[in-house]
Amino acid sequence: MNASSFRDCEAWRAQGLPLSTSSNEACKLYDAVLTQYVKWQSDETLGGFEGSISALQAADPNFVMGHVISTGLELAGTGSSIRLNKSLAGDVKRTVELANSQDISPRERLHVRAMELFSHGNFSRACDVWEDILVDHPTDMLALKFSHDAYFYIGAQSSLRDSVARVLPYWKPQQPFFGYLKGMYSFGLLETRAYDQAEKVAMEGLALTPEDAWAVHSVAHVYEMRAEVEKGLKFMESREKDWQVADVLASHNYWHWALYFIEKEQYEAALDIFDSQIFRRCKASGSMLDTVDASSLLCRLEMEGVCVKDRWRELLQVTQPHTDDHVTLFNDFHFLMASLGAKESATSQRLLEGLQELAKEPGDNQQHQMANTIGIPMCQAMMEYDQGNYNRAVELLYPLRYSIVKIGGSDAQRDIFNQLLIHAAVKSENKHHKKLGRCLLVERDAMRPGSPLTTRLMQRALALH
Repeated sequence: MNASSFRDCEAWRAQGLPLSTSSNEACKLYDAVLTQYVKWQSDETLGGFEGSISALQAADPNFVMGHVISTGLELAGTGSSIRLNKSLAGDVKRTVELANSQDISPRERLHVRAMELFSHGNFSRACDVWEDILVDHPTDMLALKFSHDAYFYIGAQSSLRDSVARVLPYWKPQQPFFGYLKGMYSFGLLETRAYDQAEKVAMEGLALTPEDAWAVHSVAHVYEMRAEVEKGLKFMESREKDWQVADVLASHNYWHWALYFIEKEQYEAALDIFDSQIFRRCKASGSMLDTVDASSLLCRLEMEGVCVKDRWRELLQVTQPHTDDHVTLFNDFHFLMASLGAKESATSQRLLEGLQELAKEPGDNQQHQMANTIGIPMCQAMMEYDQGNYNRAVELLYPLRYSIVKIGGSDAQRDIFNQLLIHAAVKSENKHHKKLGRCLLVERDAMRPGSPLTTRLMQRALALH
């Protein structure tokens, strides 16, 4: 990235997004951090996220939006919370105090409010505040990106789509990040099952910005949800050089690639991607996105009958320190996959008990509010399945089918819980459950015709009866 292309104070003012700092350097560095966020790329020529943020805070230590973007990004990573991380809690508090002591714009004040709400686990209200910003400032990319991430964390699929649709007409092609809007809009479209339109919009975005890893990721989703396996494999391979540079998202795109191999029963190819890309990157980054992908892939392979025991032990080293986090239920379930896979029962029990404790007094934290209705029963279902108690696993899983969307993630990511229910039903000794398993497979086939994975599961179900 060319540092001279980043916007100074005047450039931000000219675009109707003035920043309350007199430092041109701070404005440019704010833009540098935002650019890396939008591109899913930690640019080493800028010192990466860490170096850019350090330089930003040094350029103007009292620049409120500098603190909003740096603290907001740490919060949005979901790998830490103000409940356990006192340094992060201090960053949130300092940002609020700085904002209260300065004459900043109403837009900036709303940014501070949204970040504070998000830090307390009130993701929906944070989104409401970001949307308030976007009504008056539709080209505020930070508000759009933060809300996009937060909608993803709460499974607000229609909002993912509509939030971008509302602002698109206000953006001009020459504005920074214009091409990246297409990828964001495409993702909302595919999560609301508009697969043809999602593919079209993503391809339009890639024509403008071939390196947009999020648009590539949208197309990967479309081919996954339509079970167009060969198309997906060719697409990911043909675009690999473009999206590989987006190191923040690369592991996730490799995860999508591996899913196609699992569909095709090419387990060694999927394991090769796990070893050479996903787990390697997960160990290096420690990011939650990389970590949940690693857990999910091993769990899917294990359900397919592949032995991944040693890999679970290695992955546990990454997930175990997060056992007490409870930032999102989605993360918790993936940490539990790892502890169950590694046969680390004490860690599994600790995660469940921690969630049970937080459910008693959840306060404003929406994830903790859902612990009793979704979080705890899902954890219990996974533990029962691991113990071979398939009847009980079905009883716990089946009522969650249509509420699990609230834990966030994508349809493709949450599909692991659909697969878990099918496996539990098919393996159950209860005849009604076995019939249910077949019904669920018929339903799956109707939604995703031609899936080799569904065909295999159906053959297994029939063979067991």
